[in-house]
Amino acid sequence: MVTTNIDKSLISHLFRRAGFGITESEINLLSEKSYENIVENLLNPEQFPEIQEDLLRRYRMELNFPDTHDGWQSHWIYKMINTKRPLEEKITLFWHHIFATSIGKSEHTPSSVEQIRTFRKNGLSNMKKILLDLAKDPAMLFWLDNCENHNGEPNENWGRELLELFSMGVGNYTEDDIKNASRAFTGWTFVQPLPLDPYARYDSEFLYIDEDHDHSEKTFLGQTGNFNGEDIIDIIVKQPATAKFISRHLYNFFVADEPQVPAWDIVPPQDQEAIDGMVKVYLDSDGDIKEILRFMFTSNFFKEAKFKRVKSPVELVTGIIKINGQHKFPGVEFPSLSASIAGMGQMVMVPPTVEGWHTGKEWIDGGTLNERVNFAVDNIRGKAQSVSSILGNNDAYDKLDTLTVDLPEGIKEIVGKIKEEKISDSENLLNRCLELLGYIEINDSTRKEFISEIDNKEPISFSSKEESLTTEENIITLLQAIVSTIEFQFG
Repeated sequence: MVTTNIDKSLISHLFRRAGFGITESEINLLSEKSYENIVENLLNPEQFPEIQEDLLRRYRMELNFPDTHDGWQSHWIYKMINTKRPLEEKITLFWHHIFATSIGKSEHTPSSVEQIRTFRKNGLSNMKKILLDLAKDPAMLFWLDNCENHNGEPNENWGRELLELFSMGVGNYTEDDIKNASRAFTGWTFVQPLPLDPYARYDSEFLYIDEDHDHSEKTFLGQTGNFNGEDIIDIIVKQPATAKFISRHLYNFFVADEPQVPAWDIVPPQDQEAIDGMVKVYLDSDGDIKEILRFMFTSNFFKEAKFKRVKSPVELVTGIIKINGQHKFPGVEFPSLSASIAGMGQMVMVPPTVEGWHTGKEWIDGGTLNERVNFAVDNIRGKAQSVSSILGNNDAYDKLDTLTVDLPEGIKEIVGKIKEEKISDSENLLNRCLELLGYIEINDSTRKEFISEIDNKEPISFSSKEESLTTEENIITLLQAIVSTIEFQFG
């Protein structure tokens, strides 16, 4: 079965969840691949080239300096939009959400940047490696105060969150387990970076101080021994509770919105069968994240979960920018994109708490919804003039043959396809616009309203200059209306 015989809406769905969207032109490039083969390509990103960091640093000079956290935020947004390895960046965002670490506390950009790189490098590996990397990460060691965790004076912050938020979830361990886990991580700290002045911030790295480690016997989750931090992680990753907790996180992020994490100990998963299947794969594969994702992406529960998640601000903004095609060059626009995302409630590298961001409908309130819709609508039109201003200005009318001159490149391509295909009726126009925006599925009442609105406007025609300009304007307006719908905002 090849892509030409596959529902293209399924491919769009896959890339919305496993990446940051896909254009119809990109789907067509996959014409010889099966769905399963496309999934394998996503799961094995190393076969595709990385974005050239030297090119980025050439055009974004601030990346050559360690203190520019806003520059690194926009750098990550650029990679999300333009990467040939979409799942690599998406799983990086996933772990950043789960292992929420804010630059706001450390004020140390190099460590935050390195943490994101670690998630990118090992995010598709196994749970043991991921947690061990996290436990040795300077940004996390400082964020949860393990640098203050000493033999005889344990600090329980890291030990508590490791169990509660990063692996097992509430109700699956005791206070004594927290205390003993914390003792096992005594002596795990980081090399103090050089003073901030006069040359700003420097890289840091993990440091183990044996004389600061508690070498006494510890009992953890029913097992007793002279445990160190690695032993604790080894025990954690083998727990069915960890398998369930991580599987539910993956389901919430990639499949469908779940209740907020604090409710998980009392509210069961909405699809217990799906979670059970993911848990089995976790336990059978020793926590191999790639194996769990392969099972999930090829499952019926994933394929049938279209439009069952509210897009996060990152997903919304990157998806719109992929559609409009305007940000393929690492220009000055990217800081404004990260600022727009922050205005919708998600500042990357600065999560609000150790819990990360609340998801689903928690992304939406009166203010953020307004920001989301305005961003989507504005980035459909770009700098293109309205037809009313052109038709009312003889000079402008004489100089302009088409509205697409100033449209974003991606929107210009959409309008061009509709013109080439000579679409002339409202239903086909609506269907084609929905396809070109990502095979969006809208409810019957919304569909009827759109068709009625199209029918009440001038007939679809490119026969004359004035008719062509008017039709182009109506297409742009329709595209703006679609990206304002619940169905588009959910993805």
